[in-house]
Amino acid sequence: MNKNYLSSVCFLLAIFFLIGCKPEPKRNSVEIKPLRDREIKIKEMFGVNGFEWDFYDSHYGFDTTKYNLIKTFSGFRNFLDWDRIEPEKGVFRFNHKPEGGWSYDEIYQKCYQDSIDVLIDLQITPSWITNTYPEAKRQRDLIPINYKAVRDAPASYIEIAKAGFQIAARYGRNTKVDKKLIRVPKESGDPVVGLGYVKYLESSNEPDKWWKGKDCEQTPEEYAAQLSAFYDGHKGSLGKDVGVKSADPTMVVVMGGIAKPNVEFVKRMVEWCKMNRGMKGDGSIDLCFDVINYHMYSNDYTGWFASFRSKGRGVAPETNDMTEIATSFTDYVKTLDRHIPVWSTETGYDLSDKSIQRSIAIGSKSKEVTQADWILRLGLLYARLGIDKLFFYQLYDNNDPGTETSNPFGFSGLVTRSKKRRPAADYIHQVTKLMGNYRYYNTINADPVVDMYKQGKKTMYILLVPDEVDRKEKYQLDLGSGVKTAKIYILNPGSDHMILKEVSTDDGFLDVDVTETPIFVQAK
Repeated sequence: MNKNYLSSVCFLLAIFFLIGCKPEPKRNSVEIKPLRDREIKIKEMFGVNGFEWDFYDSHYGFDTTKYNLIKTFSGFRNFLDWDRIEPEKGVFRFNHKPEGGWSYDEIYQKCYQDSIDVLIDLQITPSWITNTYPEAKRQRDLIPINYKAVRDAPASYIEIAKAGFQIAARYGRNTKVDKKLIRVPKESGDPVVGLGYVKYLESSNEPDKWWKGKDCEQTPEEYAAQLSAFYDGHKGSLGKDVGVKSADPTMVVVMGGIAKPNVEFVKRMVEWCKMNRGMKGDGSIDLCFDVINYHMYSNDYTGWFASFRSKGRGVAPETNDMTEIATSFTDYVKTLDRHIPVWSTETGYDLSDKSIQRSIAIGSKSKEVTQADWILRLGLLYARLGIDKLFFYQLYDNNDPGTETSNPFGFSGLVTRSKKRRPAADYIHQVTKLMGNYRYYNTINADPVVDMYKQGKKTMYILLVPDEVDRKEKYQLDLGSGVKTAKIYILNPGSDHMILKEVSTDDGFLDVDVTETPIFVQAK
């Protein structure tokens, strides 16, 4: 027999033998433990910003179809213009329906009944304060004090602190509020208190708004003075009807989300509290806020204090400085004498081709589907980093369809004016329905990202590629010895439900094709 022929046959047999004898995958014997003691439910990452009219039709009737869209989200941050509840100084009203308008009682009660956390953001200085300014200086975003008042004195902010008291007295849980302190003339005979619908109250929005000028921009010390009045009437020194905690000690006061996500702003507020509010009996600083709050959109937003890397558009959340900035806040909290939750109450992506926050078409995915990918991944990123709560901007577009302005937030809505969910809201609805009460547990791989979530004894794995170039990767997931079948859940734009596939495993090992759209895997 020809020796060359024999050698060739032996070589081919060896190749076939090696191919047929694929090495057995090895199990990782290291026990995976929870990353942190604090447990964050995935649904806490899916709040939304909006307005009171988002609940009503054009005739001020409660719109069930619109409300069903709102129920997609776990939280609702209500941009509440101050003069809507206090049109005249010292005169409050919360139910406008008899005159033609919205009922805050109705909105907050509906949300409470459906376990939607309401965050009231009391914003926009009312006309009866702006009118104290010279006409040339009047604008809606003025600091909430009278003209020429001392900007870093808590007493200058007594009016917004009184408004905080009235809101907390009505919607908080204290049923023993002194009704003589309630300033709702239409209910003077029997004022409403202690409804228990709202847990969270925010004082102003983006107090560091430098783009509006010095009459609108506060320093950390000035804003801390405002919060000290708003929180508890500067430790009760401004009167019985001043401050949120004076009405309901259980109400959570959220600092206004700062537009520049720079932790130094918070550090200076804490120092102001130490100097002006002192220490508690337990040795901790007497802070005037219960939640730290910052805003950040995923684009070139960090240019004023970090490296400037502008693409003139939105970028995938894992590809810019969002991780670094979130970590700067969560790391700082660890240095305080107690845990203070960190929230981000505004973030998101726009769909306008002219917006610096726009999402883009990637591969076969439209910009709407990319927006959905990035919004979902942003929620997963923040849960991974230890952010406690997240609200997206926003429910509906600011702009009408077919219009275009220079506003980079004009088409950031997660639902449409025709009362339908966009893919981003579809994804949030599907994930919340599948695993809303699952809690972030740990991350077992960085790229592709593999997150573990748990609810009791059940585990869900979420896998994704943290990129924006249509990159695909393979990952071998170990679901555990003895697991024969896995359930794979695939996000499904335009539907109420994910697509479910059941596949066999190799003694618990599953080879997963991972893309930039998250995929969900669970042992059957």
